[in-house]
Amino acid sequence: MPGSRVASRRRYLVCEPRHFAVRYAINPWMRPDRPVDVSLARRQWRTLVDTYRDHGHTVETVKPEPGLPDMVFAANAAVVVEGRVLGSRYLAPQRRPESVPYEAWFKAQGFDVQHPESVCEGEGDLVPAGPWILAGTGFRTTREAHREAQEFFGVPVIGLTLVDPYFYHLDTALFVLDERNIAYFPEAFSPGSREVLARLYPDAVLATREDAMAFGLNSVSDGRHVFVSPGAAHLAGLLADRGYVPVPVDLSEFHKAGGGIKCCTQEIRS
Repeated sequence: MPGSRVASRRRYLVCEPRHFAVRYAINPWMRPDRPVDVSLARRQWRTLVDTYRDHGHTVETVKPEPGLPDMVFAANAAVVVEGRVLGSRYLAPQRRPESVPYEAWFKAQGFDVQHPESVCEGEGDLVPAGPWILAGTGFRTTREAHREAQEFFGVPVIGLTLVDPYFYHLDTALFVLDERNIAYFPEAFSPGSREVLARLYPDAVLATREDAMAFGLNSVSDGRHVFVSPGAAHLAGLLADRGYVPVPVDLSEFHKAGGGIKCCTQEIRS
């Protein structure tokens, strides 16, 4: 109900975009011939970090490594559930070295870390949602990785098939609002997956393609505040109507690499 949403404090892991660039193309958004303004990207990223902290959240950082331009997309590096960490095995060879510094960070913090046997791209495709994990496949993370996640975490994993290459990770087409509800773009999913989501979340917030193409589904919610792309004005209105508080944060420079707010944010659930 409007006015009844409650925020919970979160712990996030991020990586400064010191070496951010678009040097290769592994999704439809990436064009190496289009220049990236690294200074602007760093300012946008700093605004995101400051905004999280202003809303009471803890933000920790992993050191960026030279030669890893996509390391800023911390969400892809792992998924953390109840203090257990399933790392990443990237599909693209250019990104595979990113796993090493992230897994080292988690191990140094005392976490139980498992490196997956199958292609698995962290919170990009594995989205903890209350009693289960919503899991995307179709472009990156494999169904075998869904099985690995279920065995490792002991949490039911619900597989969802992505069908639009612009929404190559689950976190570009869906995000969790709170323990009971989500927002998503239906046409990003196969017909059967749409049916599954409709059954699980009959009151979900349904975004338009325009919202999704503006990276509106690559958002982060603390249960009340939704950190969302300012380009997804229609979605922000729907969220406000449901009693959530949209907090616009512009990460448009990262859209050139196919990422946004959630891609830059790894949630540590301990």
